Amino acid sequence: MPAIVLVGAQWGDEGKGKATDLLGSSVDYVVKFNGGNNAGHTIVIDGEKYALHLLPSGILTPGCTPVIGNGVVVDLSVLFEEIDALNARGVDTSRLVVSANAHLIPSYNRVLDKVTERFLGSRRLGTTGRGIGPTYADKMSRIGIRVQDLFDEKILRAKIEGALDIKNQVLVKIYNRRAIEVDEVVEELLTYAERLRPMVADTGLLLSNALDEGKTVLFEAGQATLLDVDHGTYPFVTSSNATSAGACTGSGVPPTRIDRVIAILKAYSTRVGEGPFPTELHDEMGDRLRDVGAEFGTTTGRPRRCGWVDAVVGRYATRVNGVTDFVVTKLDVLTGLETIPVCVAYDVNGVRHDEMPVSQSDFHHAVPVYEELPGWSEDISGCRTFEDLPVNAQRYIERLEELIGARISTVGVGPGREATIERHSLLG
Repeated sequence: MPAIVLVGAQWGDEGKGKATDLLGSSVDYVVKFNGGNNAGHTIVIDGEKYALHLLPSGILTPGCTPVIGNGVVVDLSVLFEEIDALNARGVDTSRLVVSANAHLIPSYNRVLDKVTERFLGSRRLGTTGRGIGPTYADKMSRIGIRVQDLFDEKILRAKIEGALDIKNQVLVKIYNRRAIEVDEVVEELLTYAERLRPMVADTGLLLSNALDEGKTVLFEAGQATLLDVDHGTYPFVTSSNATSAGACTGSGVPPTRIDRVIAILKAYSTRVGEGPFPTELHDEMGDRLRDVGAEFGTTTGRPRRCGWVDAVVGRYATRVNGVTDFVVTKLDVLTGLETIPVCVAYDVNGVRHDEMPVSQSDFHHAVPVYEELPGWSEDISGCRTFEDLPVNAQRYIERLEELIGARISTVGVGPGREATIERHSLLG
């Protein structure tokens, strides 16, 4: 059975949780391999809405084993808040497995994240202030705290002392904040140790064995392609690898085991936070997309910036991720528009770019080159086959497929699991 990577093709919030849910009973393991609680999935099942931030969306699928991989940074308070909230709603969370090598987000990194953003002022990056970036920085600086460290208090204390030797200097002397005591950090983290212990495993070995046994494993990215720290719109990116290659480093499963890469593309574009966004709309149409599409952040509640779909970004996502299949979501939001512009290229100082500009400066100054497609007025939320769609909606999907260079296998026409059109199987 296959190992499948699921990624966002734009700036996030494309509907990856719904795509995971669609695969449902076909998937034995769902692995979160990057990021932390700085992003979220909203999933609607039988009319009930679930907002997940740190837990893999497979937590909602009976019989599926959800895995938090080594590439994730974990805020333990958030983890157990989510678990408790799901338990209260009758969701079984007992199958959750957490990598012993995943890094923990200590309280001092949440503090540093927030004060640094305030200090940057107009140069801020638009982080969520949840300590994600500082924790990944600690990981690369080799002063991070891992899940396994919770079970050896001597090692845990030594690592926290080493980190605070540096961080307290920054907090006190640069930001004029109080120093953080080692004891308070150690004591807070140790309160979670015994509850966490039964969940901890060598997840790389677990997943390798599962694939050997013919199980289906889905690797679920947090954030999206243009927020990848290497391949995104740097520096307005996240602090991890949200592209398909990150599934391997973030889980311990080698690239030779990956069979398919599914990318999620919203029928228009959104972005949360700072950074360039060529097709962004600053008018009533942007407000319409936001209102009809309910474009407010799952994690932050921030209104999302909205614009037309960008096929240049779609082509880039196809290439960088090796996309085999696209899932287009929220096509229904475009219903009622007379014409629908699709960005097919950029104009940068009079020069046409059919691919992403090499220079971030050029991308910042990119002006969209649009192709106008005819819209439709019919309600499509009840459509269940491609042929059920109005002709112009079919043409929109077909033209988008041509422009992005990979097949569109599934189309979402509403928020629920059932509001889906399957053109090709996502499993083969």
